[in-house]
Amino acid sequence: MAEQQGREPECPVCWNPFNNTFHTPKVLDCCHSFCVECLAHLSLVTPTRRRLLCPLCRHPTVLASGQPVTDLPTDTALLTLLRLEPHHVILEGRQLCLKDQPKSRYFLRQPRVYTLDLGPEPGSQAGHAQAVGRSTRPASIPSHYSLRECFRNPHFRILAYMMAVVLCGTVLFIFSIFCTRRFFWGLG
Repeated sequence: MAEQQGREPECPVCWNPFNNTFHTPKVLDCCHSFCVECLAHLSLVTPTRRRLLCPLCRHPTVLASGQPVTDLPTDTALLTLLRLEPHHVILEGRQLCLKDQPKSRYFLRQPRVYTLDLGPEPGSQAGHAQAVGRSTRPASIPSHYSLRECFRNPHFRILAYMMAVVLCGTVLFIFSIFCTRRFFWGLG
């Protein structure tokens, strides 16, 4: 964690240099910093997910009920040293998610979402055949926040308006054919 001569600060668990995405430095109660990816792995394999033990000193850090490790305080001093701005990384199920927001709200650029899969479920073993007919874990359903962001997207709105126009045009076309046939059949 302490910066060595000529080297960037790195996570003491995975030895990857800290950054402002999936290797964002998070501080435990003992003041040791680790990347959010390592802490997410640790929280997923810990029997009690509310209590993390520091990989260096074994000091417990208690998380509030339902609090993910991504909500731990970010080591902003370390990010300042690296000249980086912190990004908000969230933990959804077994994936870390980062949403890259456009710098200016006047550009009509869709934000990019990056995800990092943290591996298979703890009970499943790689290389073992699963029973036939057993279904795997269903895909996660997007939260209401994700759906709200989707409706605010200008490209989605344009697509929705175009689909509505095409649907109305199709209904009017079918209705006009129906009325025309009825009119001509009524004359004869």
